[in-house]
Amino acid sequence: MNRCHIFCLILLALIIGGCAQNPESEIGVTGQTNEVAEANLRLGIEYLKRGNYEKSLVKLNKALEADPKYPPTHNALGLLYQKMDRPVKAEEYFKRALSLSPNDPHTLNNYGQFLCTNDRYDEAEKTFLTAAKNPIYETPEISLTNAGTCAVKNNRPDIAEEHFREALKTNPKVPLALIQMSQISYDKGNYLSARGYLQRYLEVGNHTASSLWLGIRIEKELGDKDTLSSYALLLRNNFPKSEEARLLSESGIK
Repeated sequence: MNRCHIFCLILLALIIGGCAQNPESEIGVTGQTNEVAEANLRLGIEYLKRGNYEKSLVKLNKALEADPKYPPTHNALGLLYQKMDRPVKAEEYFKRALSLSPNDPHTLNNYGQFLCTNDRYDEAEKTFLTAAKNPIYETPEISLTNAGTCAVKNNRPDIAEEHFREALKTNPKVPLALIQMSQISYDKGNYLSARGYLQRYLEVGNHTASSLWLGIRIEKELGDKDTLSSYALLLRNNFPKSEEARLLSESGIK
């Protein structure tokens, strides 16, 4: 029996509410299992990352045969079936993982993502917060940010703001939390705050069409024509076919 090293892999892309970054899903490989299960699990995760779902399923099933009670394998299968658009199977495996390790924050975070994707917002929020409260969770800001993102999708910006603020207390450099706090501040008419969050976001993240369009609207309100023009030029040049570029064209902003 070998003790595996902890590692996390970003696996899913879920765009919610015009966000500029993707929430994160994780597989925390911890504890003890046999070499066959570990090797096949790692290969299954790699194939999943590459979008080769058939090979991923083969390897994960081999890992499951080698050790049917290793929670990360069930967690990985939940992610795989979610990517394959088989929600019943996905939930089945997430629940199996949690039955084996009820407090595992990585599985809780992934299950919360699953619940939010399926519009089960209250369940998702509770699941994310349970993950974040686990004292051994290395990155609780991930689940806190995901809880905020889900609240945005559920049209609850005040609740979302609470979760994003908590995430940024834990880690001030979470790109998704920063850009969404910029959007929330803009929507509330707090334009200086919106600019500040956008600037903090740019210290750790890259511009997207969404962040540039947000910046354009912020600077229009604050009257900074030079920065507005710079953002507009970047949007036209770097994302000419985006919805945001179309909105810019229709807005009459130069």
